Amino acid sequence: MSLSRLIGGFVRRHSRAYVSSAFMLVGVAVCTVWVPRTVGATIDGLAAHALDRDALLLKLAELVALGVAIYVLRVGWRLRLYGAAYQLGVELRTRLYARLTAQGPAFYQQQRTGDLMALATNDVDAIEMAAGEAMLAGFDGLLTLVMVLAIMVLGVDWRLAAVALLPFPLMAGAFWYISRHIHVAATDSLTRFSKLNDHVQEALSGVRTLRALGLEERSSKQFSELAARAADSSLSAQKWEAAYEPAVGLTLTAASALTLGLGGYLIWQQQLTIGALTSFTMYLGQLIWPMFACGWVLSLIQRGKAALQRLQPLLDAPLSVDDHGALTRLADGPLALHAVRYAYAGQSRPALDNVSISLPPGRTLGLVGPTGSGKSTLLRVLLRQATPQAGDATWGGQPLAAYTLETLRAAISWVPQESFLFSATIAENIALARPDATRAQIEQAAHMAAIHDDILRFPAGYDTAVGEKGVTLSGGQRQRVAIARSLLAESTLLLMDDALSAVDTGTETRILDHLAELRRARPGLSAIIASHRLSSVVNADLIVVLKDGHIVESGSHDDLLAKDGWYASQWRYQQLEASLDAI
Repeated sequence: MSLSRLIGGFVRRHSRAYVSSAFMLVGVAVCTVWVPRTVGATIDGLAAHALDRDALLLKLAELVALGVAIYVLRVGWRLRLYGAAYQLGVELRTRLYARLTAQGPAFYQQQRTGDLMALATNDVDAIEMAAGEAMLAGFDGLLTLVMVLAIMVLGVDWRLAAVALLPFPLMAGAFWYISRHIHVAATDSLTRFSKLNDHVQEALSGVRTLRALGLEERSSKQFSELAARAADSSLSAQKWEAAYEPAVGLTLTAASALTLGLGGYLIWQQQLTIGALTSFTMYLGQLIWPMFACGWVLSLIQRGKAALQRLQPLLDAPLSVDDHGALTRLADGPLALHAVRYAYAGQSRPALDNVSISLPPGRTLGLVGPTGSGKSTLLRVLLRQATPQAGDATWGGQPLAAYTLETLRAAISWVPQESFLFSATIAENIALARPDATRAQIEQAAHMAAIHDDILRFPAGYDTAVGEKGVTLSGGQRQRVAIARSLLAESTLLLMDDALSAVDTGTETRILDHLAELRRARPGLSAIIASHRLSSVVNADLIVVLKDGHIVESGSHDDLLAKDGWYASQWRYQQLEASLDAI
């Protein structure tokens, strides 16, 4: 979509604000061009001794009234127009936010957080300015130009107008040349700011790592270089914008010189009055604003175009996971994978290959295997964060794609490998999926996740603010808060992706015991536990061993020990390791 179509559609949706602003601008332009005419008539009247005291006071009162009217109308159109123009920024940011929240992990693997933040701030601001400032300056400047030129030609002297306009084609050529360079400079400025923003975001997020590795100086040097480049590109754009002013100044200076030369000759020939020349000179001065407005509009439009060129691909980017399902209620039946194959983009070896699993309602599935065996990928397929290239995943006999994403994800509680907490209190983080949960329900979920006692040791208890991404909590505490959040949600399926890796074996046992109690209380609750620690899946109804994306073993804990394969070997190793740790 072009910038003109975007702004045109917005103007049509907010036509009342723009039309009322246009009428007020017309009033401003009429009052503005009337001032020189009144001044010229007053001067001619004084020169001819045709004005008495009362008539002079009336003329002065007329000028004061014009000034007041201009002030009131200017305030009015600013309130109306800017109020509408800022709404475009709200709409664009809302569209961008909605698009980003609908995208899947595959999209974010190709994007940088700092760049996305820059698009939502600087780039949207540039488009917003094009819809507000540019529309205002363009309409006001054009209207003033037309009215001033009309009065100069028809109301004063057409010969003076013709001479005054001689330098203007040169100015138009200069404006065209400058605007082309502004577009390039503005694009470069926005891009460099995005890189700077991205560096700051990464540095602040990883400040602990930078300090631990002693990389503060290197990071500061990189920041200084990026900041200098961003400043240079911004300065380059400002330099080209500043070039408009000399072009306007030279043009009006040349026009004034030509006007005074011809005007003086016409007065000498008694073909023009002094008052008329004074009025014409004032009108010529009023052309300063249309000329500056032209430069300002061209600058804002080029900046808006550059911003839209960066923003539009993001708004038009196809969703990494389609949401074309129509089913809004889960069907009864097992959750199953049928010969599923999935490979990440750019990878020759599939992460999952010919994987078939069936999980009846109310059962627990354990997923184990070496690092990179495909456990997390399998969970992503169930969450519809990844779409298999072959085979299919079904729930209750219906393909997962047949359900709306909202229905599917509302039925699943997911605890990822890296637990994410929001900058809120512990209670608010636990109750994220159930904002209406009572404090007793929140505490019950925390107790089941074995985090209740830890929370009570904080001075503010459940009202303790966890900071950005839960920075005030330890890794194990963050994991257990995330587990409590999932247990509180009234879901049908619980997915735990190595969610017990940061807790000790004693805490792990308590959490698993509480999970077993919850399953007995809610017979329809199914669970899939992916873990490197085999003790997490000992009590699972079915354990599947993945290796290089293939199922190499499956069965209960006892069955797999009897087979003496990878599971049995890893079990003996982990038991020996636990025994040594206990010494």
